[in-house]
Amino acid sequence: MQNPTPKYKRVLLKLSGEALMGPDQFGINRATLSGIVQEIKSMLDLGVELGVVVGGGNIFRGLQGAGRGFDRVKGDQMGMLATIINSLALQSALENDGVRARVLTSIRMEPLEVILSRYTQEKTELAFRLRTQTENKAKVSGLQEELNVRRTESERWAKLNELAGSADGAKFRRIAQGYTLDILLNYANVQLRELTRRYRLERVPETLALQVIDRDMCDEVRTVHSLSGGESFLVSLALALGLSSLSSNRMRVESLFIDEGFGSLDAETLRVAMDALESLRTQGRKIGVISHVQEMTERIPVRICVNRAGNGRSFLEVL
Repeated sequence: MQNPTPKYKRVLLKLSGEALMGPDQFGINRATLSGIVQEIKSMLDLGVELGVVVGGGNIFRGLQGAGRGFDRVKGDQMGMLATIINSLALQSALENDGVRARVLTSIRMEPLEVILSRYTQEKTELAFRLRTQTENKAKVSGLQEELNVRRTESERWAKLNELAGSADGAKFRRIAQGYTLDILLNYANVQLRELTRRYRLERVPETLALQVIDRDMCDEVRTVHSLSGGESFLVSLALALGLSSLSSNRMRVESLFIDEGFGSLDAETLRVAMDALESLRTQGRKIGVISHVQEMTERIPVRICVNRAGNGRSFLEVL
């Protein structure tokens, strides 16, 4: 006999929990469950797509729990677990009879090995992401260190450009000249202390001009143009001696010639100046002095005298 054509292709069946009890007062009756499976199977054989909503009244009802003092929400959750128990029992019975079935619920009901496999996969993915993040963090840290180095270098070059940068190099040249002048003044002040302790040379700030500090006048700052002739000569002599010391760092200055200037010195200052020149001579340097001061002849061991011969002529004499 040919199976009749079903009126509906899809059917949703509501199966109460009490229907599963059969003649029993609680739980699931095996014979009743088997009969339900056969009815479901006969419907499937007709080509009907069937969905079953299973109740849980045969095990627990949420209202019963509320009546017994349980929280209503907790009672409903317990009733939901009862429906899952019935659904699993129905699934097992259907599969034993060769019918494919699946339980759909908000509570995961996969086999333990499936859950474990999924968690293992998630753990592997998280470990990979953590390792990638650690590697990226190390790369970022390295890039940050390199950025800090480059930033420091950039700031140094920017500062150098601010200090010395100019199209014609004049700014850098001025800095180099100021630096060299400061070194020269250090050497010159050492010599000036031997000649006179009253003055100290300094550079006028932000310029290459010179000024003197008058120690006898409470370190008053004076212009070099305020010095007397004798004082100017001592300062010039100190600068010349300092220049010879500055040059001797890379090359030795063997000779020093001084033209005039001694006539403006008093006897004591002249003695100090000659002592300084004598000290340089004992260090192996050749000192040449051009002067008309007669008092100096007693301190100069070797002299070249220019004598008049008349008629606009003169002759040299080595003494």
